[in-house]
Amino acid sequence: MSDKVVRKMLSRLEGYSFDEVPWVSPKPLSECRVAVVTTAGLNQEGNADWNPGDQGFTVLSGKKGDFTLGHFSPNFDRTGWVVDSNVVIPLDRLNEMAAEGKIGSVSDTHISFMGAQPDHTLETIRLDTGPAAAKVLLEEEVDVVLLTPV
Repeated sequence: MSDKVVRKMLSRLEGYSFDEVPWVSPKPLSECRVAVVTTAGLNQEGNADWNPGDQGFTVLSGKKGDFTLGHFSPNFDRTGWVVDSNVVIPLDRLNEMAAEGKIGSVSDTHISFMGAQPDHTLETIRLDTGPAAAKVLLEEEVDVVLLTPV
């Protein structure tokens, strides 16, 4: 599909409009706790396996590591993941930034969703599992998330 065709298709999508736009003045990044939210379908031992079309999320322990990639899409090139997992969940880079004082700290808790979702599932993520994942991160006092869409 050409870029022109994709742009034409996307131009018909309705966007959400909000009556009010909340704004929070952020604290300096050097004081922020950062977590990763990825759509790579990552998992760790003890978490439930991903199912096709799964709109849930899994909570990942940054201390535990041992991530496995469960992304279903055959279009996802896994080469980068095999060479360096930081392509998907850049915890080494974030830890370096924390050590240098560029960010305050790295959360021990991170979130993974399964990417490549059909359009009809996005409401579930927007209204249910997305807010539930945000609640987990808020309970961990996360200020900023680094999104790694896959």
